Amino acid sequence: MRPWWRDAVLYQVYPRSLADADGDGVGDIAGITSRLDHVAALGADGVWLSPFYPSPWADGGYDVADFRDVDPMLGTLADFETMVAAAHERGLRVMIDIVPNHTSQAHPWFQAALASPDAPERDLYVFRRGRGPDGSEPPTNWRSTFGGPAWTRVADGAWYLHVFAPEQPDLNWDHPRVREEFRDILRFWSDRGVDGFRIDVAYALVKDLDPLRDLVLVTGGRFEDIAANPDHPFLDRPEVHEVYRDWNRVLSAYDPPRATVAEVWLPGERRVRYTRPDELDQAFNFEFLLAPWDADAYRQVIASSLAEAAQVGTVPTWVVGNHDVVRKPSLLGLPEGTDPRAWLLADGRDPEPDTELGGARARALALLELSLPGSAYVYQGEELGLPEVADLPAEALEDPRWRGSGHTDKGRDGCRVPLPWTREGSSFGFGSNGSWLPQPSWWGEFSVEAQEADPGSTLHLYREALRLRRSFAADEVLVWDDALNRGPVVAFRRGEVLVVVNTGPDPVRLPRGEVLLASGELDGMVLPGDTAAWLRVT
Repeated sequence: MRPWWRDAVLYQVYPRSLADADGDGVGDIAGITSRLDHVAALGADGVWLSPFYPSPWADGGYDVADFRDVDPMLGTLADFETMVAAAHERGLRVMIDIVPNHTSQAHPWFQAALASPDAPERDLYVFRRGRGPDGSEPPTNWRSTFGGPAWTRVADGAWYLHVFAPEQPDLNWDHPRVREEFRDILRFWSDRGVDGFRIDVAYALVKDLDPLRDLVLVTGGRFEDIAANPDHPFLDRPEVHEVYRDWNRVLSAYDPPRATVAEVWLPGERRVRYTRPDELDQAFNFEFLLAPWDADAYRQVIASSLAEAAQVGTVPTWVVGNHDVVRKPSLLGLPEGTDPRAWLLADGRDPEPDTELGGARARALALLELSLPGSAYVYQGEELGLPEVADLPAEALEDPRWRGSGHTDKGRDGCRVPLPWTREGSSFGFGSNGSWLPQPSWWGEFSVEAQEADPGSTLHLYREALRLRRSFAADEVLVWDDALNRGPVVAFRRGEVLVVVNTGPDPVRLPRGEVLLASGELDGMVLPGDTAAWLRVT
């Protein structure tokens, strides 16, 4: 039987920002349940929920205090079970985030570890002595992803490792108790009907700390860190693959087996190692997400992603956005070479994005993403063409990047602003009493209500694309169209469907055929610049 995830479209829910059922200004599980009809009408195959566990919310819920419950701010375990049942009634699968690299400082294990240097729980984390005669210097020069050192000193003088925020101490995956704990967590949620798991920072679990060693520090992301440090002590360690072989055995015991998709910020040839037949099912393809608006770049990423996935018997994932990156309608409207972090620091005013151009490109990119073989993940609000809220005031920001960077990185809150459901009203239909992040005054223009009434809206484009996708998604063959696939044009066939994406400014003549869907208005059989079309040809 063909696994359901191979051609699925998953709708990513950021739980605090989808819908607020109890009127406290924060989205919740009951709110998600109330909006499942929207997801089903969109044509998605399921939902993926970002963390909803009990948490101090130092990092958007990715600092988990209890992996087997729901944060009281978001509801109860019974609410979650009701949501899963409601999703399944609508034919929707449910995937949830699991966060295995670290816990919250508030987790009982870490509280016990802090209480005494002799506590057995201290071995469940990474504690080390500091450098220098009095141990007052961090054990290594490693940096936190959110800025500052990756080590924090506790009252008794020891230092603990946190690759992310200080509130997120890293677990020690060499300890058998940690491994058994996560086997049980996987079973806990699988037994409650969860269909799959998205694995946070999947390539950073296992550390090689003997001996402790400094890193060659570089400017940039983790790709550069790994390139400069081939024997990296905590990223993409070969030992991590045994963790996922173990998880595969746990999840394969269910009927059907629970699906897995990994967050792995690695180049393709290293990424696909995580998706070998006895490990995980899929890994997010961030090369596609990061690709510039350029036909050559898309051709290269598509071809390499398909080839690499085929080597291990899986299919690629395609994403254009998520809760960690600037929304595409804004990003694609900025001049080439713009630094998004600097743009956010300028509150989105320098440079001023071309909103019409960015919106047109985002719509075309959606048709490219949804036409490719494999599975696709749609972040909530993409179906509305939501732009980034770049001018959030400093006092409203919650992302730890803001404080960890010394206020030089505004962070990711601008893509997490609660969704607009109605043109007007309190929080534009998100809830009855405001929203945890401020919504702009013009938010209602992008609301579901406004777009329902407009047959040319981005919402209707997504619905029609997902409806049509079902007719060819199970066919995993892509054939490049030699006549059109050149210069600024990406063109390929999926069965009898021809997909053409014009990334350039000049119009392109299309072959004869039936236009099934276009991201913008065509002039007869002429495809304008920054526009995509699906055609039925013979």
